[in-house]
Amino acid sequence: MILFSVVFIGAVKNDIYRQIKDSQRTINNVYKYIITHYVDDINLERFTKMSIDNMLTELDPYTVYLVDDQKSGIDMLTNGKYGGVGIQIGKRDNRITVIAPTDNSPAKEAGIQSGDVLIKIEGKDTKDMSMDDAAKLIRGKKGTDITLTIERFTEDEPIEFVLTREDIPVKDVSFSGIVDESIGYIRLTRFSKNSALEVEESLNSLLQNDISSIVLDLRDNPGGLLNSAISILDMFIQKGELLVWTSGKAKQSNKKYYSKKVPLVPSDIRIAVLINGGSASASEIVAGVIQDLDRGVIVGRKSFGKGLVQTVYNIDRNKALKVTTAKYYIPSGRLIQKSGYLPEDLLLDSTSTDTLFETIGGREVISGGGITPDHIIELEKRKPVLLAALRKGLFFSYVQKHKHLYSSLEEVKEDPVLLENLEEYIMNHEEDLDIKLDGEVNYLDTREILRNIDSNHISISGAVDLLDSYFEEVAITQFDKESQDIKDWLLMEFAKQLEGEKARMGISVKIDKDIIKAINLLDDPFVYKETFITQ
Repeated sequence: MILFSVVFIGAVKNDIYRQIKDSQRTINNVYKYIITHYVDDINLERFTKMSIDNMLTELDPYTVYLVDDQKSGIDMLTNGKYGGVGIQIGKRDNRITVIAPTDNSPAKEAGIQSGDVLIKIEGKDTKDMSMDDAAKLIRGKKGTDITLTIERFTEDEPIEFVLTREDIPVKDVSFSGIVDESIGYIRLTRFSKNSALEVEESLNSLLQNDISSIVLDLRDNPGGLLNSAISILDMFIQKGELLVWTSGKAKQSNKKYYSKKVPLVPSDIRIAVLINGGSASASEIVAGVIQDLDRGVIVGRKSFGKGLVQTVYNIDRNKALKVTTAKYYIPSGRLIQKSGYLPEDLLLDSTSTDTLFETIGGREVISGGGITPDHIIELEKRKPVLLAALRKGLFFSYVQKHKHLYSSLEEVKEDPVLLENLEEYIMNHEEDLDIKLDGEVNYLDTREILRNIDSNHISISGAVDLLDSYFEEVAITQFDKESQDIKDWLLMEFAKQLEGEKARMGISVKIDKDIIKAINLLDDPFVYKETFITQ
């Protein structure tokens, strides 16, 4: 039987290698004939990239061919730094704007400020430049110079800065601190080489304050390095527990990861993890393991559903291939990856898999579509003015223009005409905001249909006029209906600019429904424990 098995496996491998060889010959012949016989001269480098991209397009979205600057994102994750000047940029009023300069960076030391509008990079106008293109221009080799031209609200003329690029550490913990007397909070934005060290430093600082609970915020965290997720779980999970395992075709893709240390966080510290649809990959591993081992409660909305592991193969100095090589599974045995990432006709094995699993305490959990929170917080009803103002960055730009009028956040809160001035500012941008009231989109579509039927009919024109008047009246009072939410968002922006991230979080924890729910659960040990009771 052993001899038969060896012969059988050898025959299967030979068959696979023969198929690979035949397919490779076909691809090479097609490529050769196109290059040598096509009527027009072809840019070989671009044609090769296009051919590879097309080859990969039917596979999962994470298997990609990386060239030049596309490779820099991988390098930033694995090295934890990049060559740049230390500014976070974003689009405000369709202009590339400095959101914040990094502490101790060339930009900060040169005097670049939050709110500065980047009008030129190396002499190139940024008016129609994408965020990615701007970021690529700013990043570069350590020690090289770059010229940035900015506009500032308080200056009449543009200001030119010549900055020398340095290695800029990428900060993954955007905030940590005490948010409710004895509850610590850590906001982790991604999983890179530095993540575990930053989380460990944050935990050590929090634990010195005699905390009873910790909120780990992984909302909109797209993931990153698996090893960083494992290292962070090591701080929460008892030594010796199986955390995650990967399973793939190649031998090196099959690995098991266990917690190796006595956890930094004592077992009597209650844990809440916040997730949403933007939480993916390593974020889902951390949330899923904590849920499977009943170590904490998960709050928010269902996560993205990325349970695939990628390996990067460097082809040469400027090119790499990122390939999905395995799937990862968490302690209950469930797969986080949502289905449908690969066309069925490409799959040789279409065997169905289990979808229901159990946590260590016997609670049912679902496989194959992300992590479902223990406590689901539904998104609030759409607020038209607030969302439009956020989308256009009006709170940010308003604060940049008016922050010089105040010396403290308390002064802002006491300003009797604060909301009145903000409403005027927002209404001055009304044409750009494209505010749509509840039901207005459907009404506008219906109005167009009615007018096409008979625009002169008195009943139709009368009904249209009546509904137009209704939406005009609603629009007039809409700001007042949203005034409290609008004020809270404005105060958060003022707090960040005048007193820092801690002051902003002080306001955020009072209006953020996910954080409020987490705090309520953690503050009551009996309610917290009810989460883990099986039905």
